[in-house]
Amino acid sequence: MGHVFVSPLNWGLGHATRDIPIIEELLHRGHEVTVGTSGNALALLQRECPECNFIIFKDYPAPYSNSRFFLPFFAAGIPGLLRAIAQEKKRFEGIQEENRFDLIISDNRMSVYSSKVPSFFISHQLRFSMPRYLYPFEVMTMPFNGLFHRKFVSVIVPDVNPNGCSNNLSGKLCRSNVNATNRRAYYAGILTSTKKMAVDKDLDFLAIVSGPEPQRARLEEIIIKQIQQLPGEKVVLLGSPQKEYHKKLDEHTTVHSYVSTQEKTQLMNRARFIIARSGYTTMMELAELETRHGLFTPTPGQTEQEYLSRYYAGQGWFLSRSQYKLKLAEDVEKARQYRGFPKMVKTRENVKRLYEDVLRRHLS
Repeated sequence: MGHVFVSPLNWGLGHATRDIPIIEELLHRGHEVTVGTSGNALALLQRECPECNFIIFKDYPAPYSNSRFFLPFFAAGIPGLLRAIAQEKKRFEGIQEENRFDLIISDNRMSVYSSKVPSFFISHQLRFSMPRYLYPFEVMTMPFNGLFHRKFVSVIVPDVNPNGCSNNLSGKLCRSNVNATNRRAYYAGILTSTKKMAVDKDLDFLAIVSGPEPQRARLEEIIIKQIQQLPGEKVVLLGSPQKEYHKKLDEHTTVHSYVSTQEKTQLMNRARFIIARSGYTTMMELAELETRHGLFTPTPGQTEQEYLSRYYAGQGWFLSRSQYKLKLAEDVEKARQYRGFPKMVKTRENVKRLYEDVLRRHLS
């Protein structure tokens, strides 16, 4: 059987979590899997997929700003980012020389590929979202991405094919006008490690506070001040493992600074209504769980989340509010008028099809 190298970007846990079902399918089919990543992504995958081999393989730093002015900081960081990508390529060539992998899967790591080994790239962003006044630069991101996509056999897109379908989860982000990208695009459908569970819907509200600092802390402050105004049983997850605590704000409101992945999955299954950032990983989780009611608060300055929030509101799926204009008691009632994501094929079926259609022929 083949030896597969899987390398997710360590910018948050989203890349690692969507790779878990792919890793599990490869292991189930009898293949050896080596994971190369670092930080929280490494810790998560070591816990969730202990049968794998692991290599500490640091990636380039995320060019995020600690303020809402994300775009200028991102643009200023591009030259350094390109240098880091080139350095990453040299490090990967050394890893490949030592291990001789049969297949390579890179989740958004643009230099993790080989001209001698079938290499696959995972991304839902075939283009990047920018403000309307920067639309010409947004269009330029497609050929920019296409230059990297040429290095790979295929680009695996965790979304449904947008051609002839208005229900794709990532909207315009998974569309490109570049032939090099479109020839390689394989639309796998949603991919998430979160599974639907047979549990009672006994939790009225679950608020998930996440994102880079200091915006995460600012949202935490806003949610904590308002959450007790909502009726019923409420849980707040703060996504802050470095200061672990669990406390009650009142008889019906519990705050956890951090819970395990399994505990979070159970809470999401129990919740009738979810308040969260509009990050794409979370969106795939809600689609998998068929969550009907929710309210999104995009991270200020993160253009992808801001675009997805507008897109979902326009589709009539979910309401979104800026964290600075959030009025939970009022917004929750308005959000109940939205219908949630359309029903989608689930991860288990998608990952089987991905293996049979794309990966299997390179591992036989």
